[in-house]
Amino acid sequence: MPDPNPTVGELFKAKAVTDEQVNAAVEAYLATPDTSEHPIADGYSLDLGGAVAGHRWASEVVANTEATENLKRAAVRTAILLARAEKA
Repeated sequence: MPDPNPTVGELFKAKAVTDEQVNAAVEAYLATPDTSEHPIADGYSLDLGGAVAGHRWASEVVANTEATENLKRAAVRTAILLARAEKA
């Protein structure tokens, strides 16, 4: 039986989530870090704020005022790919 709450990375590998959808989630987080529900794929959503807060490295990078925008984007992307999507 498939996992009812796969990671976004698993959905990405299964081609259920596109690169554009992951990039849109990164942009949504950077625009509004406290976003709690973001549709990531058909039938799945993700707590963006929770995904980054739950990933130690990403939360440290985002909080670091000296971190570059590219590093922040990479950290947020990593946190999103590792986060578990919720079945909508």
